[in-house]
Amino acid sequence: MKTQNIIKILILLFWANTAYAQFAMPNHIPIWDANKVTLKLHKISENVYAVSPSTTETETTKGIPQATSAGFIVGDKGVLLIETMLSKGLYDQLYKLIRSVTNKPIVYAINTSDHGDHCFGNYLLPKETIIIQNEFCKENLAKNYDNIKKFMIGLFGTGRGIEESVYRPADVTIAINQTMKIDMGKGNIVEIINVGTAQSPADLFVYLKSSSGNVLWAGNPFIAESPAIPWLFDGYFLEPVNNLNKIYNMISDIDIVVPGHGRITNKAGIKYTIDYVTALKTNVENAVKKGLTLEQTKATVTMKEFNKGYELFNWLHFNFNIPNAYKDIKENGVK
Repeated sequence: MKTQNIIKILILLFWANTAYAQFAMPNHIPIWDANKVTLKLHKISENVYAVSPSTTETETTKGIPQATSAGFIVGDKGVLLIETMLSKGLYDQLYKLIRSVTNKPIVYAINTSDHGDHCFGNYLLPKETIIIQNEFCKENLAKNYDNIKKFMIGLFGTGRGIEESVYRPADVTIAINQTMKIDMGKGNIVEIINVGTAQSPADLFVYLKSSSGNVLWAGNPFIAESPAIPWLFDGYFLEPVNNLNKIYNMISDIDIVVPGHGRITNKAGIKYTIDYVTALKTNVENAVKKGLTLEQTKATVTMKEFNKGYELFNWLHFNFNIPNAYKDIKENGVK
């Protein structure tokens, strides 16, 4: 099958699932309120910073969904920025935090996802900034920007600055199974990694290798530590399981991990995601072997041991994670 046709199929699958997401939203809209988020700066090491909502330290382990995390690295010639946020209000906060540290120009901006909370601030970047995405991310945003905006409004509500976002294309893309390296100077080498679908086909991982310690910006695939479970609502399961393990096995126990939507943690902190998808795979495979229907599988694969207080557990587990696992496993056979 030609690559172009595969991309079209993936896009159709994505929007079939996002339409369902809007239909099956949890009752507490918005999931988090962009108008009420205060971003906080965390100095990880010299010239390396993470940015996350001020609530992540107290609310992540309580199971309260958090706004998007970001970060930046100050190099010899300028700044490499990770994520541009959902709205002008959040982008402005992020920009102010950068300027509290350095006046150097933003040379690079990386989007780890095509979900708007990671990239809708692109239009606010200086015109000389080089935007980096994976190939699918650029393709999907170019074709579906208005639909993605509607999806974001469905998740986060109107009047949060989403409506004002304007599409700005990426300048550089990274193909599947490819890595781009950027030397920021001062011993900081940034690897931008496209392993394929780890939550969606638009994923990128940003891995800083530094003499002062490695840092992984994990994006949506590793959304937060326990009790959060992965948001597998983009229509995929088996490939994400493989790629989550690939990234998990790539990092060391002492590396710092900045999840997509939670407090700064480490490899042990994201193992909960690995444990959840591993258990889900085993349980759904067993259900398929027994010839259970999807509805019977939902009734059987409750996985109460992972329902530890995450506010979105039932919405994600039963509406998206189980159906996508069931579909993928049934279509690809049980080994």
